[in-house]
Amino acid sequence: MRHTTRLRGLLALLTVLAAAIAIAACGSDDGTSTEADSTGSDSGNLIVENPDNNGVKLTIGSKNFTEQFILGEIYSQALEAAGYDVSTDLNLGSEQVALKALEDGEISGYPEYTSTALTSFFDTPPEDVPSDAQEAVDQAQPDFEKLGLTAFTPTPFADANAVGLLTSTADDLGVSTISDLEGKSQDLTLAGSPECRQRIDCLAGLEKYYGLQFAKFTPIDIGLRYEVLDKGDADLSILFTSDAQLFVDSDKYTLLEDDKGVLPAGNVIFISDAKVAEDAGPDYQATIEKVQEGLTLEVMQELNARVDVDKEKPEDVAAEYLQEAGYTN
Repeated sequence: MRHTTRLRGLLALLTVLAAAIAIAACGSDDGTSTEADSTGSDSGNLIVENPDNNGVKLTIGSKNFTEQFILGEIYSQALEAAGYDVSTDLNLGSEQVALKALEDGEISGYPEYTSTALTSFFDTPPEDVPSDAQEAVDQAQPDFEKLGLTAFTPTPFADANAVGLLTSTADDLGVSTISDLEGKSQDLTLAGSPECRQRIDCLAGLEKYYGLQFAKFTPIDIGLRYEVLDKGDADLSILFTSDAQLFVDSDKYTLLEDDKGVLPAGNVIFISDAKVAEDAGPDYQATIEKVQEGLTLEVMQELNARVDVDKEKPEDVAAEYLQEAGYTN
């Protein structure tokens, strides 16, 4: 199955809406039009190269799974369109590795999740992570500033870790919530990324807040999180709520309800070195925030599906997103 047609429909709708808003904004009181915004086309979407950005070097990073690869490419290509000299490091591993790369000056910035930043970097209990994305950013910003970093405006879509399994397995076990695993988990194998052992929104949280003990925890490459279920190598797997597979095969997999709120949802925030952001000029942050505007959960699932299901390259998927949404030509 290919998802390009539906994706184009979604992005075309977003472009039309953006154009309508821009036209309304550009109209003067007497009904005549004013000059288009200097940073874009009449639609307000198109990124125009700014010669002032030429020669400004940026390195955009990402963690090592599909959604992050796509986001890293979207940001990188958009910044190149704005005139920056961009290189990438799109396979950094865990959030701790990515944060260290940022602090060490190896990258200029990378996309992170509000929930991950608060719980993993700043020891915020999962139940204290704000559900409002901007409130979560505001809560994290002072701690980022202490590290010499800054967080930009969050994306429209939010993602969360989730405990998933085959629907047939869920039916056999009679489970619909994570709490339902009590008395059963000791006979089950859970798969997740290696850092899941230490993450409070992963195995560590399931053990601490739900009191669950599993027969075995199997560390896996994050790209195998569905394959281990399909092959029967694990009973449960840590999935993401924006995964393509949940969109394409909605009846095949079941996500257990996080009834204690241990796995909080997180919108994406681009975290940057604060000095880099200042030196790069206003187009740096403005460009990143501009190209995020079309990233609803459904669009992100579609983009993930084109890579994970249709086997397209993240850089190609990112390029088409930017073109179809009117950000690039």
